[in-house]
Amino acid sequence: MFFEFFIGLRYLKAKRKQAFISVITIISVLGVMLGVMALIIVLSVMNGFHDDLKSKILGVNAHIQLRNFDGPFPDYEAISSSIGHIDGVVATIPYITSQVLIKSHRNAGGSLLLGIDAEKVGKVEIFGDMVKQGSWSSLNEIHDGLPGVIMGSELSKQMGVEPGNVVEVISPQGRLTPLGRMEYRRKFKVTGLFLSGYPEYDLSNVYISLKEARDLMGMDDEVYGIQIWIRDIYDSESITDIIREKWPYPFYTRDWKAIYRPFWSALELEKKAMFIILTMIVLVGALSIISTLVMVVMEKTKDIAILRAMGATSKSIMSIFMFQGLIVGVVGTIAGLLSGLGACYLLEKYIHIDMPTDFYGLMTLPVKVETIDVVMITIAGLVISFLATIYPSWRASRLSPVEALRYE
Repeated sequence: MFFEFFIGLRYLKAKRKQAFISVITIISVLGVMLGVMALIIVLSVMNGFHDDLKSKILGVNAHIQLRNFDGPFPDYEAISSSIGHIDGVVATIPYITSQVLIKSHRNAGGSLLLGIDAEKVGKVEIFGDMVKQGSWSSLNEIHDGLPGVIMGSELSKQMGVEPGNVVEVISPQGRLTPLGRMEYRRKFKVTGLFLSGYPEYDLSNVYISLKEARDLMGMDDEVYGIQIWIRDIYDSESITDIIREKWPYPFYTRDWKAIYRPFWSALELEKKAMFIILTMIVLVGALSIISTLVMVVMEKTKDIAILRAMGATSKSIMSIFMFQGLIVGVVGTIAGLLSGLGACYLLEKYIHIDMPTDFYGLMTLPVKVETIDVVMITIAGLVISFLATIYPSWRASRLSPVEALRYE
């Protein structure tokens, strides 16, 4: 095998009569290199976006939710406390949620109201960093005779309010009266603003205390569900199974993978599609390898005939040109890996591309290199390069020495 590798390497380095073949060889290396480099950079940026988006969504939304098919349920304190003792659970927060209308002196709009226990919210690290003005404890206090409300920073801009202003919250669900269920209005004082980094969340959510949420919607001492945060989000399925076993029907439990499955599936599909599209660049380099080998075979017809006459087998001839093509593919793949990883390092550490924070919620272009992606890209580059060598190498091995030397 060393003989075939030595001859293939010598053919690659030899000064040819047709300089055009050397140019195509360089183009082949560059084609494979650019394809591999583009794959690493694009997939790393997509990984960065996905990871940042996942952290933002799972930061403000529970990893697991426990609800009841029958609607609101009592005895939530005992259930919440019991779930909190499960290994891996960080915090449990009973909640009430409802669509409401919010009116200010300047504007009005729909919003998602969340009634929570302000004391328990403080146990979740992301919530502590989320409030930029005010504090969660203000929800349990009365301010000038009015309860407090904390709203998203984007929603406050849209409503034209700031901390200290008064807003009116209208619940369509309302209270049950002798005339039927009627809408209920209540004024709240804005005591804080939160910034989650997820613009859609900041534009749609408001928080009030659990007590005020019950009063607003005419509920007894009950909640709609329990939000559960866990230490490792990838343990959600095993913890969900434990909760389901302890609290079967009419309770139902869903983890973040089930809740956001269509969203994560769309992101994964996008990543796979991008991988397939960018692999076409590597295929361009592979086609150049085929062109190079075909021309080398034409140029080395006499050499092939002499090698065959000296006893080289057709398998050896095929191996010579396969090694020659593989060297081009390996050099291009390694060069692409080094340049792609280098570009990702520069983007992460030194070259900061500014992003529109209002739309993406990001300050700079995120980059995250994943080992599995690098391995898959390397394998794809080498496999495509190998496949490109098969046909021209096979044609060279089929060359008859008698026919090649007849007119020499």
